[in-house]
Amino acid sequence: MNDSVYVGNAGKDAALDRGWLLGHFKDTDDPRHSEDVEIKWGVHPRGDERLEWVRGEERTALLVLVSGRFRVELPGRSVLLEQQGDYVVWGRGVDHSWFAEEESVVLTVRWPSVPGYAVAEKGQAGLRT
Repeated sequence: MNDSVYVGNAGKDAALDRGWLLGHFKDTDDPRHSEDVEIKWGVHPRGDERLEWVRGEERTALLVLVSGRFRVELPGRSVLLEQQGDYVVWGRGVDHSWFAEEESVVLTVRWPSVPGYAVAEKGQAGLRT
């Protein structure tokens, strides 16, 4: 068996780590550990939203709609992703937030993978990445 290969299912694996499939937050001996990029399979119920805007963004991000209807809020602009495959890219320094207008699945790719963007979940004092 090759320890540098991992085979999984995004829906199942994402449920184990708040949606995250790959990034700096995985154990260093896990082939899904990366400080260069992070990938999230986000499953969002209708009405789900980011509690706080990300400010002082140091990463570039690509967000692709897999299913549903998902809105990304950017300074002075709201981007609505409605059709499978719709996507938005924003660069370093662009603040953002989001809202699931319908139950949605989105694939997010961000680079580089850096800590510091955690937000407390609703009803919890803990942080998430």
